[in-house]
Amino acid sequence: MAIRVMLVDDQVLLRTGFRMVLAAQPDMEVVAEAGDGAEAIGILRATAVDVVLMDVRMPRLDGVEATRRICAQPDAPKVLILTTFDLDEYAFSGLKAGASGFMLKDVPPAELLAAIRSVHSGDAVVAPSTTRRLLDRFSSMLPSGTSEPQHKGIAKLTEREREVMLLVAQGLSNGEIAARLVLSEATVKTHVGRILTKLSLRDRVQVVVLAYETGLVRAGGGGGTG
Repeated sequence: MAIRVMLVDDQVLLRTGFRMVLAAQPDMEVVAEAGDGAEAIGILRATAVDVVLMDVRMPRLDGVEATRRICAQPDAPKVLILTTFDLDEYAFSGLKAGASGFMLKDVPPAELLAAIRSVHSGDAVVAPSTTRRLLDRFSSMLPSGTSEPQHKGIAKLTEREREVMLLVAQGLSNGEIAARLVLSEATVKTHVGRILTKLSLRDRVQVVVLAYETGLVRAGGGGGTG
């Protein structure tokens, strides 16, 4: 079945461009469009969507608050934040709100399509290195790391799961983690799944955010001592 995509942007021309790119793909279908977050939430009540491409700066209800409300719903679609500027503070807020990643609006079409497929499958963070740079840039917005993890679920992780979590937070893919720890990719994927379950997180982006919040990873990408 085709990936059902919703486009949310107050610029009609941008939505038209994205729609043309997606319409050419046999495995994707644009099923809805909205000009702001409030309209998007209303449409989602009656329309089944797999992935939402969400602008952040819109009238009435911005993309960050819309993302927060959407991701709080059961069986919510995945949300990809779209930004005009690299390292946009709004993108950071979008990740905190539950988005599965973010892309620049001028991203090459092939990268946008790959991002949609990745987020839909749940297997990868969109541009993890860029996500890491974003969090490094806005690390001052996070609480200072302490020697004791502030999230009680982290104590439930095994030593190996904690290792994997740190590498995920540093922007490594499953393949890179497998090579680093001398494991199979399937084993790494299993560990990531268990981490998400134990910490009640939606996806790998949320692992990155939590690792920064608790001080397991510091600005600059280094692992914490606790």
